[in-house]
Amino acid sequence: MVKVSVTDLSGETRDIDAETGLSLMENIRNNDFDDLAAICGGCCSCCTCHVYVDADWAGKMPEMEDDEQYLLEDSPHFKEGSSRLSCQLEVDDSFDGLKVTIAPES
Repeated sequence: MVKVSVTDLSGETRDIDAETGLSLMENIRNNDFDDLAAICGGCCSCCTCHVYVDADWAGKMPEMEDDEQYLLEDSPHFKEGSSRLSCQLEVDDSFDGLKVTIAPES
């Protein structure tokens, strides 16, 4: 388990114990964050698991695939350098201390 700090849409921040091997989306949903709809269930076909990665972490994340990039760029809430789909981020030990904020839904 690694610690991840998640801020919801109301601005409340909670630290969660994230399970390695699961996506960040699954970990956020498993910890009762209702703000993350994740409608497609992790198939990278919607933008409802959009999060903003803290600036200190943005360069430490795995490279973004084209499908994720295209979906995010179409979102009115896209932020260059911090927007990611949490379904595309598999949690491993390197995520310990990660800080993310759930983005508003499009």
